[in-house]
Amino acid sequence: MSEQTAGRRIVTNIALSLDGHYARSADPRDMGWVMPYAVTDVARDHLTGLWEPATTALLGRVNAEGFLGFWPTVIGMEGADPRDEGFAKWLVESEKVVLSSTLGEPLWERTTVVDRPTAEVAAELKAGEGGDILVLASASVIKALLAADLVDRLAVTVFPVFLGRGPRLFDDGLPEGQWTLASQAAGEHGTLSLVYDRVR
Repeated sequence: MSEQTAGRRIVTNIALSLDGHYARSADPRDMGWVMPYAVTDVARDHLTGLWEPATTALLGRVNAEGFLGFWPTVIGMEGADPRDEGFAKWLVESEKVVLSSTLGEPLWERTTVVDRPTAEVAAELKAGEGGDILVLASASVIKALLAADLVDRLAVTVFPVFLGRGPRLFDDGLPEGQWTLASQAAGEHGTLSLVYDRVR
């Protein structure tokens, strides 16, 4: 753990296109552009390095429904990559906190649904006990945490494709700050994984 970070780390992970978008503008749920690159060794190893030290997943509603609808089906799937199966088991077994104003009772085990500001919930989790708090591709959650300067580790996989337009992760007006490169790897198809730690 970084000397500059007290308590639990908030770790965010997201995929970005080379031109800086995290989703297509026409259909933000269309992840077809991600799939050829998400199954590369560099992308799988990148995700493994993030979930192994984490004990809590922090998700927005849309991502929770997507992740928890798909990943449990990977467990025991014939031909599944062991890294994918490892992540799927971690996701099922870990504490999950889902930020939502519309979800009622959680549909998944070890899940709490919270209707409160993202930064407030994250600060509470950070002050508690446990390993890293991993935010999995929930752009609205990551944006709120960046705006509140609560991200301790920023992980991105950059995929060599231009989306041309669509939402961007880094909005103008974010708090100024310095980051240090913790790891980097390049792999098949030009996939690049980057992990930065916040210098405090």
